[in-house]
Amino acid sequence: MTDFALDLDPTAIQTVLDGRWAEARRQGRSLALDESTHLDPADDLETTRANTLAAVGLMADTKLPMAALPETLGGTNEHAKTVAGFEETVTASPSLQIKAGVQFGLFGGAILHLGNPTQHADWLVPAQQGELLGSFAMTEIGHGSDVAAIGTTATYDAATEEFVIDTPFRAATKEYIGNAARDARAAVVFAQLITAGVNHGVHAFFVPIRTADGQPQPGVSIEDDGHKGGLRGVDNGRFAFDAVRIPRTNLLDRYGAVTADGEYSSPIDSPGRRFFTMLGTLVQGRVSLDGSAVVASKLALDIAVRYGLERKQFTTVDDYTETTLLDYQQHQRRLMPGLAAVYASSLAHEKLLTSFEEVFSGVDDSEENRALLETRAAAFKADSTWMALDVIQECREACGGAGFMAENRLVGLRADLDVYVTFEGDNTVLLQLVAKRILGDYAKEFAHIDVGGAARFIGTQAAEHTLYRSGLANAGRAISDVFTPNLSERRIRSGRLQRNLLETRLEVMVSGLAAALRPAAKMPTAQAAELFNSQQHELVEMARAYVELEKWKAIDEAMREQKDPAQAKIFRRLRDTYGLSLIEKHIGWHLMYGRLPMSRARQVGETLNRLCAKLAANALELVDAFGYGDDHRRATIATGVEAERQAEAAAHYRRARAQRDYPVPEKQLKKAAKSRTA
Repeated sequence: MTDFALDLDPTAIQTVLDGRWAEARRQGRSLALDESTHLDPADDLETTRANTLAAVGLMADTKLPMAALPETLGGTNEHAKTVAGFEETVTASPSLQIKAGVQFGLFGGAILHLGNPTQHADWLVPAQQGELLGSFAMTEIGHGSDVAAIGTTATYDAATEEFVIDTPFRAATKEYIGNAARDARAAVVFAQLITAGVNHGVHAFFVPIRTADGQPQPGVSIEDDGHKGGLRGVDNGRFAFDAVRIPRTNLLDRYGAVTADGEYSSPIDSPGRRFFTMLGTLVQGRVSLDGSAVVASKLALDIAVRYGLERKQFTTVDDYTETTLLDYQQHQRRLMPGLAAVYASSLAHEKLLTSFEEVFSGVDDSEENRALLETRAAAFKADSTWMALDVIQECREACGGAGFMAENRLVGLRADLDVYVTFEGDNTVLLQLVAKRILGDYAKEFAHIDVGGAARFIGTQAAEHTLYRSGLANAGRAISDVFTPNLSERRIRSGRLQRNLLETRLEVMVSGLAAALRPAAKMPTAQAAELFNSQQHELVEMARAYVELEKWKAIDEAMREQKDPAQAKIFRRLRDTYGLSLIEKHIGWHLMYGRLPMSRARQVGETLNRLCAKLAANALELVDAFGYGDDHRRATIATGVEAERQAEAAAHYRRARAQRDYPVPEKQLKKAAKSRTA
């Protein structure tokens, strides 16, 4: 394995991975250096929650939550800086990342993006300083991803100039709300705004939840969700409202306002567009979850790789010397593709952060860039959170029984990350949204219409027009020009070939779906919706093909930017491992559609085996580049203790074999006797 090793500088690679917001990442990681932020699995629920709240206070002390605020409020208008810092708090605990995300990103972020200057001064600054604890009350028991259909109402009473907040039925109870069960004193509550007999759709309201001494406000019912599968430090709970009155000025009115006499006005005339604009301002949660999932995956790989480089198992070369786990081909195949995927995801996330910064800092707040941000945030969040579960589980299994011990972090990370795939949007639902936007080329009409309307809209579009404007028009060209009669390992690793196969797969899926849905243009709404429903699986697969291509392009671009030859070479190995892993994953599709001849397809697995061996030779440097130390990993098996155990065992057997009374193995005696007989 060492024959493949390159002379690498992990610090230089870390500079590439940490990117533009490296300092914020270091600030986020620094919280893990404080032992008070570490959660003990043996602690009871109350202690765990209290410790997590204290860690949120430490997060506030870093001033990172203030960075996203305008200068007039003491901030620096650096939105990505805040998110990058949040993501790295996973190294302290995922509970801290989520609880801080609810407090500063969702509760504070909703006030920032949906409120007015007076509301900013009254509520936003205290929230970002950790003084006003809050919740983000959007999800209901009966409506999770379908926010437009939530049942909570906010009915305006012109006689008192108040909104009356009600939970009209049990399924309209706000559920799974972070900070609700214990700590929140206020909440941003999403409800149907009703005034003068007209429902103007979902809007956000600032609602006091508890009194100063922690008791529920009159009319507010609070329940504790209790124990969950993970994230024990986050006090999730339920809110229900019975004629709770709030002042008219508690409406977060950037996109919709109500006068004292009950007249409604909005700068956005279309109710559908208004709704999506309001939700679009809250994209930060998905961006943060994408990055946090990558951080958790890095931690898991860091632990598993270090253990795999020290743990020995089975004698292969002689009767005494055991083989290191990461020297086994299958162990390399278990961990190295995940390592390549995490590098690709990390680099793609940096591009997502750049887009996020452009939109929210005002550098490029165009409708096109905002739509691209929303699409990528949904796609990346879905792919990365699924990836994290796969990577962490593979790392757990690769560490055997040691990986199942709580002290080695992996089972805890897996439990905490489990819910990431369903909050801030269920992944499957998010990918359907991504697919519809790709098909409509991010057209406004397509993004804001219902399922039946979406099917009819697609049907009216010329597939060629959509593909040309999406930049995919040339992706489906014949790929015979990238093959040669003697396609070698070097050729199968061709970046041109990988990109062509990934682009072609996406283009065929887009054009196929457009053709399949075209008849909907002449169908009644119900039939159009049925046709759209019949293509849901294909829509999700197409969206996954899109995000896989985007991540591959990110690592390909990073590879081309490297100046140091060895660093460029390792990035190429990472890119090729990621790209060929995707091609292998979908090899049936490529064969079915004639994109790869059978003889070439057989080379993919063989080439991946060699690439994984090459990456394994530099595995330690590649995880060192994540920038984590023992205080971040906090896994006994990643501290060098396994190497000490192995050295102790080897020394014991060397001394034992030197003794006259060392037991002779029965197998050796029989072998000697057989030799004498012969």
